[in-house]
Amino acid sequence: MIARIFATLFGFLLLAGCAAGTPPPPDSAAGGADAPLYRIGAGDALEIFVWRNPDLTTTVTVRPDGRITVPLINDLEASGKTPTELARDIEKALSVYVQDPLVTVVVSGFVGTFDQQVRVVGAAANPAAIPYRANMTLLDVMISVGGLAESAAGNRAKLIRVVEGRQQEFSIRLDDLVKNGDISANVKVYPGDIIIIPQAFF
Repeated sequence: MIARIFATLFGFLLLAGCAAGTPPPPDSAAGGADAPLYRIGAGDALEIFVWRNPDLTTTVTVRPDGRITVPLINDLEASGKTPTELARDIEKALSVYVQDPLVTVVVSGFVGTFDQQVRVVGAAANPAAIPYRANMTLLDVMISVGGLAESAAGNRAKLIRVVEGRQQEFSIRLDDLVKNGDISANVKVYPGDIIIIPQAFF
């Protein structure tokens, strides 16, 4: 697993080294598209309310296999569905036991699917994969990972994004943003973005 992670990171770094020219800012590359609907992922905490059936109302955590178990229902697939889609599936399963069930699903603890996470690798204080939130910006991401490591070359950082089915690379100025407070370096991030922060050369 560790070897595969390093191989993936090495591939992204090779991509960063081979890119030519100055790319457009990341927010313009996304074309101002609206953020996608949130899809449930393994590790999410779900509050499931069944109207007029408090004994069926429960709180569950999505298992690593993407499934949940709720009263009267075993092994229901949850990962990859929106809360509304999951609520309709629960209603269908409960209809065998309850007349006209009305279900609401609320996500109270967010992890999300892998393609909805933002990943930060390299010289961050705490590299991590973090759940995407609507209107998230580069500054929000850097706060979530504790900022830059002392050895970071923040202005040589890259953002990898899939645009219209193709992987593209964009330059980002993290030193200017984090250390100098230059808000013009703050850009929107989107689900699936990967931020690569290289080490400074000494």
